[in-house]
Amino acid sequence: MANKVLSRIDSASGCEVDKILLRDFTSSFRCGYVVAEGGVTMPHGYVDVCDKIAQFSLRDDDIFVASFPKSGTTWTQEMVWLLGHNFDYEKAKEFLPARFPFLEVQVIYDPIDVIKTMGSSLYESVDYANSIKSPRYIKTHLPWQLLPTDMTKADTKAKIIYVWRNVKDCLISYYHHCILLEGYKGNFDNFYKMFLANKVGYAPFWAHVLGFWKRRDQENILFLRYEDMKADLPSVIRRVASFLGKPCSEEQLLKLADHLSFENMKKNPAVNYEPVCEMNKKLGLINAEGSFMRSGTVGGYKTYLTQEQIGEIDKWTEKCLEGTGFSP
Repeated sequence: MANKVLSRIDSASGCEVDKILLRDFTSSFRCGYVVAEGGVTMPHGYVDVCDKIAQFSLRDDDIFVASFPKSGTTWTQEMVWLLGHNFDYEKAKEFLPARFPFLEVQVIYDPIDVIKTMGSSLYESVDYANSIKSPRYIKTHLPWQLLPTDMTKADTKAKIIYVWRNVKDCLISYYHHCILLEGYKGNFDNFYKMFLANKVGYAPFWAHVLGFWKRRDQENILFLRYEDMKADLPSVIRRVASFLGKPCSEEQLLKLADHLSFENMKKNPAVNYEPVCEMNKKLGLINAEGSFMRSGTVGGYKTYLTQEQIGEIDKWTEKCLEGTGFSP
């Protein structure tokens, strides 16, 4: 096994947050958690595929969209895919994960028997991503050190577009996402504790962002900010088009920006993940109401977090970023 998994999280550790994690965030398809390289918390299913991910062979024309969960990933994927496919809106009616697979989605569903009930090769995700024709467009939430080994080589031509989001808004969105799609059954206060203790999937948050930010000057990496996309989407589309080497006329740009509006994305069955939510309910994996695309606002945390929590996150952020030169 590649040296990616360090230990299993055990409630016998005496750590309150570990106990909360294993009590409130395990289910019929999430048997536990492990600590991976870099202190990253991952669902236990990662153990079964970490070698396959590490050994995943990249192609020169691969395009990855990477992020911490709930940072604008789906939004960015749809933008990138349409730019890369000459604005083929008809083909874009196909379910996004089929045309832009989530590399490690099978990590979320554990054990493997659950994956087999899904009835789709999409959930045997590493094999699926390996099988599709070039150019491949691939999504991942993995931090830098857990990416396929090929990605870390100096001569890698595969491109990565990384998008990050204000940590407070990301926290709120991730909480709702985990209830809807990942079987979290606890309350917000406990999720908040786990997030700041780096005990939710893919955490630590700031280490995740910094892993890509430190490499932002590499020719094959583009570093984006969710709030910039909200403030001036056409400008970001131009940056992405230039990065991908895909010409984009003003007319094409405006049509794409309209297609990517929150209102249009939310009602688009190819990207709003309603089919996944319905399947999870049908299989008895999740019994929660809500929508994958909930609000998409900037600063929504101000009506959700207490002033004490906001202050605590600010101090935690300052400590995590001390000496890095990164300004959120």
